[in-house]
Amino acid sequence: MEMVLLTALGVGGATVIGAALGFAFKNMTHRFSDIVIAFAAGVMLAAAVIGLILPSLDYGGKGAIAVTILGVFAGALCLNLVDKVVPHLHGLSGVDKEAHPAQTERLNKVLLFVLAIAIHNLPEGIAAGVGFGTENTGEAMTVAIGIALQNIPEGMVIIAPMLAAGISPLRTFVIASMTGVVEVLGTLLGFSAVSIATGILPFALAFAGGSMLYVISDEMIPETHAHGSERGATYSLLAGFCLMLVMSHFLG
Repeated sequence: MEMVLLTALGVGGATVIGAALGFAFKNMTHRFSDIVIAFAAGVMLAAAVIGLILPSLDYGGKGAIAVTILGVFAGALCLNLVDKVVPHLHGLSGVDKEAHPAQTERLNKVLLFVLAIAIHNLPEGIAAGVGFGTENTGEAMTVAIGIALQNIPEGMVIIAPMLAAGISPLRTFVIASMTGVVEVLGTLLGFSAVSIATGILPFALAFAGGSMLYVISDEMIPETHAHGSERGATYSLLAGFCLMLVMSHFLG
Protein backbone atom coordinates (compact mmCIF):
# COMPACT_ATOMS: atom_id res chain seq x y z
CA MET A 1 0.00 0.00 0.00
CA GLU A 2 2.91 2.34 0.73
CA MET A 3 4.21 1.90 -2.83
CA VAL A 4 0.74 2.68 -4.22
CA LEU A 5 0.44 5.83 -2.13
CA LEU A 6 3.90 7.07 -3.12
CA THR A 7 3.14 6.35 -6.77
CA ALA A 8 -0.20 8.14 -6.54
CA LEU A 9 1.47 11.18 -5.02
CA GLY A 10 4.18 11.06 -7.68
CA VAL A 11 1.69 10.86 -10.53
CA GLY A 12 -0.42 13.70 -9.15
CA GLY A 13 2.64 15.67 -8.11
CA ALA A 14 3.93 15.66 -11.69
CA THR A 15 0.98 17.90 -12.62
CA VAL A 16 1.93 20.28 -9.81
CA ILE A 17 5.55 20.36 -11.03
CA GLY A 18 4.33 21.10 -14.53
CA ALA A 19 2.07 23.85 -13.21
CA ALA A 20 5.01 25.47 -11.39
CA LEU A 21 7.09 25.36 -14.58
CA GLY A 22 4.16 26.86 -16.49
CA PHE A 23 4.59 30.18 -14.69
CA ALA A 24 7.77 30.73 -16.70
CA PHE A 25 5.50 31.38 -19.68
CA LYS A 26 2.92 33.56 -17.95
CA ASN A 27 3.75 36.77 -19.87
CA MET A 28 3.07 36.12 -23.54
CA THR A 29 1.67 37.77 -26.63
CA HIS A 30 -1.64 36.74 -28.14
CA ARG A 31 0.22 34.94 -30.93
CA PHE A 32 2.41 33.01 -28.50
CA SER A 33 -0.67 32.19 -26.43
CA ASP A 34 -2.25 30.60 -29.51
CA ILE A 35 0.94 28.60 -30.09
CA VAL A 36 0.95 27.35 -26.47
CA ILE A 37 -2.75 26.43 -26.53
CA ALA A 38 -2.25 24.61 -29.85
CA PHE A 39 0.67 22.70 -28.31
CA ALA A 40 -1.62 21.79 -25.41
CA ALA A 41 -4.22 20.62 -27.92
CA GLY A 42 -1.62 18.33 -29.50
CA VAL A 43 -0.65 16.93 -26.10
CA MET A 44 -4.31 16.36 -25.27
CA LEU A 45 -5.04 14.80 -28.67
CA ALA A 46 -2.26 12.25 -28.23
CA ALA A 47 -3.27 11.61 -24.62
CA ALA A 48 -6.88 11.09 -25.69
CA VAL A 49 -6.09 8.65 -28.48
CA ILE A 50 -2.96 6.85 -27.27
CA GLY A 51 -3.47 7.06 -23.51
CA LEU A 52 -7.24 6.68 -23.26
CA ILE A 53 -9.16 5.48 -26.32
CA LEU A 54 -6.75 2.77 -27.51
CA PRO A 55 -6.33 1.36 -23.96
CA SER A 56 -10.13 1.38 -23.68
CA LEU A 57 -10.21 -1.01 -26.65
CA ASP A 58 -7.47 -3.15 -25.06
CA TYR A 59 -9.30 -3.45 -21.72
CA GLY A 60 -12.81 -3.70 -23.17
CA GLY A 61 -12.91 -7.42 -23.91
CA LYS A 62 -15.53 -8.89 -26.24
CA GLY A 63 -17.67 -5.76 -26.66
CA ALA A 64 -14.72 -3.37 -26.62
CA ILE A 65 -15.54 -1.39 -29.76
CA ALA A 66 -19.14 -0.72 -28.68
CA VAL A 67 -18.10 0.28 -25.15
CA THR A 68 -15.37 2.57 -26.45
CA ILE A 69 -17.59 4.31 -29.01
CA LEU A 70 -20.34 4.73 -26.43
CA GLY A 71 -17.84 6.14 -23.95
CA VAL A 72 -16.40 8.61 -26.48
CA PHE A 73 -19.82 10.01 -27.35
CA ALA A 74 -20.90 10.04 -23.69
CA GLY A 75 -17.80 12.05 -22.79
CA ALA A 76 -18.41 14.53 -25.61
CA LEU A 77 -22.09 14.95 -24.69
CA CYS A 78 -21.16 15.44 -21.04
CA LEU A 79 -18.73 18.24 -21.92
CA ASN A 80 -21.37 19.71 -24.24
CA LEU A 81 -23.72 19.96 -21.25
CA VAL A 82 -20.96 21.23 -18.97
CA ASP A 83 -20.25 23.91 -21.58
CA LYS A 84 -23.63 25.39 -20.72
CA VAL A 85 -22.92 25.23 -16.98
CA VAL A 86 -19.38 26.68 -17.10
CA PRO A 87 -20.54 30.32 -16.83
CA HIS A 88 -21.84 29.42 -13.36
CA LEU A 89 -18.35 28.27 -12.31
CA HIS A 90 -16.85 31.76 -12.34
CA GLY A 91 -16.81 31.82 -8.55
CA LEU A 92 -14.08 29.17 -8.73
CA SER A 93 -11.96 31.42 -10.91
CA GLY A 94 -12.26 34.53 -8.75
CA VAL A 95 -12.79 36.69 -11.85
CA ASP A 96 -15.28 39.54 -11.72
CA LYS A 97 -18.67 38.31 -12.94
CA GLU A 98 -19.19 41.66 -14.70
CA ALA A 99 -16.02 41.27 -16.73
CA HIS A 100 -15.89 42.31 -20.37
CA PRO A 101 -17.84 39.88 -22.63
CA ALA A 102 -14.67 38.90 -24.53
CA GLN A 103 -12.88 38.08 -21.28
CA THR A 104 -15.92 36.15 -20.02
CA GLU A 105 -16.01 34.06 -23.20
CA ARG A 106 -12.28 33.33 -22.91
CA LEU A 107 -12.72 32.36 -19.26
CA ASN A 108 -15.49 29.92 -20.24
CA LYS A 109 -13.17 28.22 -22.74
CA VAL A 110 -10.32 28.02 -20.24
CA LEU A 111 -12.47 26.53 -17.48
CA LEU A 112 -13.83 23.92 -19.88
CA PHE A 113 -10.27 23.10 -20.94
CA VAL A 114 -9.14 22.67 -17.33
CA LEU A 115 -12.20 20.56 -16.53
CA ALA A 116 -11.40 18.24 -19.43
CA ILE A 117 -7.86 17.78 -18.07
CA ALA A 118 -9.30 16.93 -14.63
CA ILE A 119 -11.80 14.44 -16.10
CA HIS A 120 -9.09 12.70 -18.11
CA ASN A 121 -6.84 12.40 -15.04
CA LEU A 122 -9.34 10.23 -13.13
CA PRO A 123 -9.32 7.13 -15.37
CA GLU A 124 -5.57 7.50 -15.88
CA GLY A 125 -5.17 7.24 -12.12
CA ILE A 126 -7.57 4.29 -12.00
CA ALA A 127 -5.49 2.53 -14.67
CA ALA A 128 -2.34 2.93 -12.55
CA GLY A 129 -4.14 1.76 -9.40
CA VAL A 130 -5.65 -1.30 -11.09
CA GLY A 131 -2.15 -2.47 -12.05
CA PHE A 132 -1.07 -2.45 -8.41
CA GLY A 133 -4.36 -4.04 -7.33
CA THR A 134 -3.78 -7.00 -9.66
CA GLU A 135 -0.21 -7.26 -8.29
CA ASN A 136 1.31 -6.62 -11.71
CA THR A 137 3.76 -4.19 -10.14
CA GLY A 138 6.16 -3.93 -13.08
CA GLU A 139 3.45 -2.97 -15.58
CA ALA A 140 1.80 -0.69 -13.03
CA MET A 141 5.06 1.22 -12.49
CA THR A 142 5.56 1.57 -16.24
CA VAL A 143 2.04 2.97 -16.63
CA ALA A 144 2.51 5.30 -13.65
CA ILE A 145 5.84 6.66 -14.93
CA GLY A 146 4.36 7.26 -18.36
CA ILE A 147 1.39 9.08 -16.85
CA ALA A 148 3.63 11.17 -14.60
CA LEU A 149 5.87 12.29 -17.47
CA GLN A 150 2.79 13.10 -19.54
CA ASN A 151 1.36 15.16 -16.69
CA ILE A 152 4.30 17.58 -16.61
CA PRO A 153 3.57 19.21 -19.99
CA GLU A 154 -0.16 19.02 -19.25
CA GLY A 155 0.39 20.92 -16.01
CA MET A 156 2.52 23.49 -17.84
CA VAL A 157 0.08 24.25 -20.62
CA ILE A 158 -2.93 24.98 -18.43
CA ILE A 159 -1.22 27.83 -16.54
CA ALA A 160 -0.86 30.45 -19.29
CA PRO A 161 -4.49 30.28 -20.51
CA MET A 162 -5.82 30.73 -16.96
CA LEU A 163 -3.54 33.70 -16.31
CA ALA A 164 -4.52 35.23 -19.66
CA ALA A 165 -8.19 34.83 -18.71
CA GLY A 166 -7.65 36.99 -15.63
CA ILE A 167 -7.39 34.33 -12.92
CA SER A 168 -4.94 35.26 -10.16
CA PRO A 169 -1.58 33.41 -10.04
CA LEU A 170 -2.33 31.79 -6.66
CA ARG A 171 -5.79 30.62 -7.70
CA THR A 172 -4.37 29.43 -11.02
CA PHE A 173 -1.80 27.29 -9.23
CA VAL A 174 -4.40 25.87 -6.85
CA ILE A 175 -6.81 24.97 -9.67
CA ALA A 176 -4.00 23.37 -11.70
CA SER A 177 -2.85 21.40 -8.65
CA MET A 178 -6.38 20.12 -8.04
CA THR A 179 -6.32 18.41 -11.44
CA GLY A 180 -3.39 16.40 -10.07
CA VAL A 181 -5.29 15.57 -6.87
CA VAL A 182 -7.98 13.97 -9.05
CA GLU A 183 -5.33 11.57 -10.37
CA VAL A 184 -4.19 10.67 -6.85
CA LEU A 185 -7.79 9.81 -5.94
CA GLY A 186 -8.16 7.75 -9.12
CA THR A 187 -5.03 5.72 -8.32
CA LEU A 188 -6.23 4.94 -4.80
CA LEU A 189 -9.70 4.08 -6.13
CA GLY A 190 -8.27 1.71 -8.74
CA PHE A 191 -6.15 -0.06 -6.13
CA SER A 192 -8.77 -0.33 -3.38
CA ALA A 193 -11.64 -1.44 -5.62
CA VAL A 194 -9.80 -3.29 -8.34
CA SER A 195 -12.70 -5.55 -9.37
CA ILE A 196 -15.09 -2.62 -9.74
CA ALA A 197 -12.45 -0.38 -11.31
CA THR A 198 -11.52 -3.03 -13.86
CA GLY A 199 -15.16 -3.25 -14.90
CA ILE A 200 -15.66 0.48 -15.39
CA LEU A 201 -12.17 1.27 -16.71
CA PRO A 202 -12.84 0.73 -20.47
CA PHE A 203 -15.87 3.04 -20.44
CA ALA A 204 -14.15 5.57 -18.15
CA LEU A 205 -11.10 5.76 -20.41
CA ALA A 206 -13.23 6.27 -23.53
CA PHE A 207 -15.43 8.79 -21.70
CA ALA A 208 -12.38 10.85 -20.77
CA GLY A 209 -11.02 10.55 -24.31
CA GLY A 210 -14.31 11.77 -25.77
CA SER A 211 -14.44 14.73 -23.41
CA MET A 212 -10.93 15.76 -24.45
CA LEU A 213 -11.70 15.38 -28.16
CA TYR A 214 -14.75 17.60 -27.67
CA VAL A 215 -12.72 20.38 -26.07
CA ILE A 216 -9.94 20.13 -28.67
CA SER A 217 -12.35 20.35 -31.62
CA ASP A 218 -14.97 22.71 -30.21
CA GLU A 219 -12.81 25.14 -28.26
CA MET A 220 -9.06 24.88 -28.61
CA ILE A 221 -8.50 24.58 -32.37
CA PRO A 222 -11.03 27.31 -33.28
CA GLU A 223 -9.48 29.59 -30.64
CA THR A 224 -5.95 29.14 -31.98
CA HIS A 225 -7.08 29.73 -35.59
CA ALA A 226 -9.01 32.92 -34.91
CA HIS A 227 -6.18 35.47 -34.72
CA GLY A 228 -4.04 34.91 -37.82
CA SER A 229 -1.74 32.28 -36.28
CA GLU A 230 -3.21 29.27 -38.09
CA ARG A 231 0.05 27.94 -39.58
CA GLY A 232 2.07 28.27 -36.40
CA ALA A 233 -0.76 26.79 -34.34
CA THR A 234 -1.01 23.79 -36.68
CA TYR A 235 2.69 22.97 -36.39
CA SER A 236 2.58 23.57 -32.65
CA LEU A 237 -0.29 21.07 -32.34
CA LEU A 238 1.76 18.54 -34.33
CA ALA A 239 4.76 19.17 -32.05
CA GLY A 240 2.65 18.53 -28.94
CA PHE A 241 1.20 15.38 -30.47
CA CYS A 242 4.63 14.08 -31.50
CA LEU A 243 6.10 14.80 -28.07
CA MET A 244 3.49 12.56 -26.48
CA LEU A 245 4.00 10.00 -29.26
CA VAL A 246 7.73 9.82 -28.50
CA MET A 247 7.06 9.48 -24.76
CA SER A 248 4.53 6.74 -25.38
CA HIS A 249 6.91 4.88 -27.69
CA PHE A 250 9.81 4.84 -25.24
CA LEU A 251 7.73 4.26 -22.11
CA GLY A 252 5.07 1.96 -23.53
